[in-house]
Amino acid sequence: MLLTSIDPFVQEFERQFNRLARQSYDTGAIMPMDGLRRDDDVVLRFDLPGVDPDSIEVTVDRGVLSVSARREVEIAENERLFVRERPMGTFTRRVYLSEHLDSDRIDAGYTNGVLTVRIPVLERAKPRKVEIQRGDSRETKAIKA
Repeated sequence: MLLTSIDPFVQEFERQFNRLARQSYDTGAIMPMDGLRRDDDVVLRFDLPGVDPDSIEVTVDRGVLSVSARREVEIAENERLFVRERPMGTFTRRVYLSEHLDSDRIDAGYTNGVLTVRIPVLERAKPRKVEIQRGDSRETKAIKA
């Protein structure tokens, strides 16, 4: 169904609504993310449907992971757009990384519109079992000597 309005009030309302909607896309909501903590790594999954994988860029700088991607308008000469609900342009999302993550060994893959970024946990940050000493403690041995 094609709807057309010539009411200037409605046109101005639509223009302002579209402007506000574009601003809300700048908050990162356009690139929804799930984050999972596993024993050996952290996995981040970003929804990027319809994005050319060649336009995706993942960078790390001073503990900040940045993901940017671009979705471009695909309209042929004989086509006229009458509804636009899919955001277009370049989108960026930044995630602050913990010092317990190994930012030198990050890897990423893109499948079926989902970008998956895997960040290994540093050895020193992994849970470990502390051995309990039995018998005389070191303090007791030091006092006897």
